[in-house]
Amino acid sequence: MDEARWLEVSLTVNNELAEAVAEVLGRFIPNGVVVESSVAFLNEDDTGTPLDTVRVYGYIPIDEHIEATRQRLNEALWHLSQIQPLPEPVYRPLHDQDWMTAWKQHYHPIPIGNKLLILPAWIERQDATRIPVRIDPGMAFGTGTHPSTQLCLEMLETYVHPEQPVIDIGCGSGILSIAAVKLGSRHALAVDIDPAALRGTRENAAANGVEKQIEVGQGSLQDILNGCFSIRRAPLVLANILAPILIEMLGQGLERTLSPGGTLILAGILDEQIHRVDASAQRASLHLIEKRQINDWVALAYQTR
Repeated sequence: MDEARWLEVSLTVNNELAEAVAEVLGRFIPNGVVVESSVAFLNEDDTGTPLDTVRVYGYIPIDEHIEATRQRLNEALWHLSQIQPLPEPVYRPLHDQDWMTAWKQHYHPIPIGNKLLILPAWIERQDATRIPVRIDPGMAFGTGTHPSTQLCLEMLETYVHPEQPVIDIGCGSGILSIAAVKLGSRHALAVDIDPAALRGTRENAAANGVEKQIEVGQGSLQDILNGCFSIRRAPLVLANILAPILIEMLGQGLERTLSPGGTLILAGILDEQIHRVDASAQRASLHLIEKRQINDWVALAYQTR
């Protein structure tokens, strides 16, 4: 048999540590890191109750630098463990075929809210009553498994209005922009600073047949405000990033991307960070209209005053 081509590295941690572990792994994994929520089925009617543990994992190509890469990764995880204890990383060598199978076996259709169904790209649509959103989990961040993404998708069902545009800041895999268009938005501006995210967004948009309705651009909040894209404002703006970045953007004029009376959905927020995010939003003349939560993760919806 051919030699192994990939080294899987994984850690199972609580929700609070997941983002930090994903950031560390992401420095060494070229194809993206997966944050996979755990669920339990409490009874036959339970569609899946989220647990407080997630599996963070990805695949490192095995080449002449693999031992050095592994050592540097272990060192980076050790430094993180000095802040809060971590389990030992689990390494598993995989052959090409095993690698593809490993990607696929962890992904299943995920029903979101009342309308959406997140589908891995290789699975046929199984529920004709739901709107399918196809995502390739190997491309970029945002596969639909993380609570923050799920909360945003749920809120989209409420706040997307037919024919109105949407701005998605930090678009990742493009999952939110794609879902917004499929829910009725006529145009989504998907912006990210990471070229890999932009490639993933374009490919996922094409897989969903909505590439003509999604404008993908590399840039930041300031680029949007400076008119570098087709729109500067929208009735609905999405930012599923991390709380410190959200707070920074609120201080830079994030509210100016909203049309009068528009709605801003913020996610990537831990429960303990709500007060800081909300204080920044209030300083930006925004008022809270809805809060949703899964375990420690929170999404907040604001409107202009």
